[in-house]
Amino acid sequence: MSDCLFCKLVAGTLPCDKVYEDDAFLAFLDISPQAPTHVLVIPKRHVPAVSDLREEDADMAGRLLLTATRIAGELGLDNGGYRWVINCGEDGCQTVPHIHLHIMGGRKLGWPPG
Repeated sequence: MSDCLFCKLVAGTLPCDKVYEDDAFLAFLDISPQAPTHVLVIPKRHVPAVSDLREEDADMAGRLLLTATRIAGELGLDNGGYRWVINCGEDGCQTVPHIHLHIMGGRKLGWPPG
């Protein structure tokens, strides 16, 4: 999608602070961090929201979670713990219409979150 901010990051037309990249996913530091460690993990293939996932996306969705787990471990978040957040839609505070998983950690996180 030519007008999608995250697709532009994937294409390399906009810069980001990369944490991880493979053939299917890109992870980068959040530009407005809400925790000492705040990374976004996105699929390179454009899917607007989790509500747009279909049965044929099951492998990608599972790999997204496994990739986020691996990244959290590489960032040293395994010992103290961390939180994943996937926002969906306007009321869910999704600000970029491209699936993205937030990894947040590095401090004790409060509950409830929102």
